[in-house]
Amino acid sequence: MAVELQERSGTFRQYALKRADELKQMILPFINNSPNVPTGLLLSDAYESRRANILSYFNATLEDWENWHWQMAHRITEAHVLNALLPGLTMDQCEEIERVGKTYRWAVSPYYLSLMSDTDPLDPIRLQGLPTLPELAEDFGEDDPMGEGITSPAPCITRRYPDRLIINVTNMCAMYCRHCQRRRNIGENDTHSPRTQLKAALDYIRTNPEIRDVLVTGGDALLLNDLTLDWLLGELHAIPHVEIKRLGTRAPVTLPMRITNELCSILAKYPPLYINTQFNHPKEVTEDAKKAADKLISAGVVLGNQAVLLKGINHEPEVMKKLNHELLKIRVRPYYIFHAKNVKGTRHFVPRIQDGLKVMEQLRGYTSGLAVPTYIINAPKGGGKTPILPQYLVSLDEQQAVLRTWEGKLVHYETP
Repeated sequence: MAVELQERSGTFRQYALKRADELKQMILPFINNSPNVPTGLLLSDAYESRRANILSYFNATLEDWENWHWQMAHRITEAHVLNALLPGLTMDQCEEIERVGKTYRWAVSPYYLSLMSDTDPLDPIRLQGLPTLPELAEDFGEDDPMGEGITSPAPCITRRYPDRLIINVTNMCAMYCRHCQRRRNIGENDTHSPRTQLKAALDYIRTNPEIRDVLVTGGDALLLNDLTLDWLLGELHAIPHVEIKRLGTRAPVTLPMRITNELCSILAKYPPLYINTQFNHPKEVTEDAKKAADKLISAGVVLGNQAVLLKGINHEPEVMKKLNHELLKIRVRPYYIFHAKNVKGTRHFVPRIQDGLKVMEQLRGYTSGLAVPTYIINAPKGGGKTPILPQYLVSLDEQQAVLRTWEGKLVHYETP
């Protein structure tokens, strides 16, 4: 009996070793290609060099750089300033930026500019932050594909679901993403929602006790000043049926110095509090972003990421996988991958749904579940989030299901 068990154990080990080698071969293409996907945590020297050039141009100090008010006051909004700070920018590109800027406003924080390549026009950071001519195409998209105008039952509020809603508090951002779903709201000036409108939104929440989850967003929720944030979160915290509060912000990505000790002291007063941010490329996961995440986590904030699937930026599986791995290193949980919305002027960013499915196929099983967010398409006109998955359930009847595994193998699963 002992001999038989030993022989069987040896057979099992041989099988396990063979299987382990098969699994290793599956991951080798990603491992071999991974060094070709740049990551912010490995680009600190290049970022510091660009930071020095920007500080020199503005005759500023490192202390200025770390001040988020200085960053906002020195957002780059003119092509001639951009040309001085990005030496590789051509005159044609400057003229293109000026032309597009007459229709769609743009602004880039000095910090986010320091992440941009000087010479590569296809750099994923430049593509997100600088206007390009395809934005002027009129043959695609809508101003408000989400139907937010028809899902607003009270000032500042968007409501598409039974138990939760959005409060839009500002149109202000540190950097105006070129793929923004609310670019219609950017306008020509930065504005915050008036206190009277915010009070009306709070009254709506108080009189609708089914609302248990409130997302404060914009624009960027963290570009409200500390006093206003403290007041608004305090008002929400005092409503008995509001169980959780969320903030929508790209500050950890585009303005990490906004995450001050003073801000974190405010946020720590109102648990449970969740922040969903938007990292779209591994280059954005920098040491500064990590420090911002560390501060927020120490304040008791739970961090998630809502990436947008963007053609030419992160629609390739190895880029999205690398992004999710980098996020987990800094304790940000990949939460959603949003298919880019059909917003006017963004056709060049919108990938095929097949691209998103390919990304998901290369995540599920090939990396840990923590690194596998949910792929979402927002249904038009306020229809809400629709999860999009590869087909793993092939058939189902009363006796059994036929499943397709992450490797593509068909298996039969009996049901009682």
